[in-house]
Amino acid sequence: MHAEDLLRRYLEQRRDQGENELVLDTLSVEDVMRLIGAARTSSKPDAPARAEDWRDTLRSSEADVRPPVSAESASAPVPTPSSTAIARDGIVVGSEGTELFGGELSQCHTLDDVSALIAACRKCDLYRTAKHPVPGEGSATARLVCVGEAPGASEDETGRPFVGQAGQLLTKILEAIKLSRDEVFIVNVLKHRPPGNRNPLPVEVDACRPYLIRQLEIIRPTVIVAFGTFAAQTLLDTKLSIGKLRGAIHRYHGIPVVVTYHPAALLRNPAWKRPTWEDVQLARRILDGVRK
Repeated sequence: MHAEDLLRRYLEQRRDQGENELVLDTLSVEDVMRLIGAARTSSKPDAPARAEDWRDTLRSSEADVRPPVSAESASAPVPTPSSTAIARDGIVVGSEGTELFGGELSQCHTLDDVSALIAACRKCDLYRTAKHPVPGEGSATARLVCVGEAPGASEDETGRPFVGQAGQLLTKILEAIKLSRDEVFIVNVLKHRPPGNRNPLPVEVDACRPYLIRQLEIIRPTVIVAFGTFAAQTLLDTKLSIGKLRGAIHRYHGIPVVVTYHPAALLRNPAWKRPTWEDVQLARRILDGVRK
């Protein structure tokens, strides 16, 4: 079987499993599929296959094919980058002005006020199956806010965000840019765990979004880091993949947003640690007032 056929089959499997990212710089699975399709069209049908054919195709598009990283390195300290790049401007959502909501939310002046409303929320059915609400935790004056997707089993048990294995990795990521969990605010888009960790429904996102916006209004952070596809697409109101959202400074109601991979994804794909490190370094530079 030709090398292109082998890679095509692999990519199709990834896509069928719902994975949209293949870390070859900013190339998505669909981008690579198109490249391989073009390569097959231009090659001779009877040409002998070489193991490096698909790598040559990717290199011709200036993709960087990196060697695999062992699973043991998933929890190792993040390497120091040799260089940094200028971040491009990204998506802008909302305005810089305070967006106050009517009703009870307009009376919320502290994070504890918002947490109390979340605990009593019945706007969707997630509270029926969840053990505890997970409103978020951290500093009310945090300069950096970490936004994830939804609570998992460990978070549902404790009522705290990012406390499982992925949360331990998040703590190490923050320490790598000289921040502790106590200095930041950690929150999810959804405030209750979806049954079986299924993907959030639009009605659930709509019910929870006002709480998140109010939390951000109260904190007024310098930068938001969106961890994972769902958090990024929800905040930025887009269907673009992480590969296309990374490396830019987006804005959510006036707050700079940096998009990166979810820590849980890094546990499954250690090779994504390098781009994640580049992303959090960008967030660190925003905190330090440096664009480059």
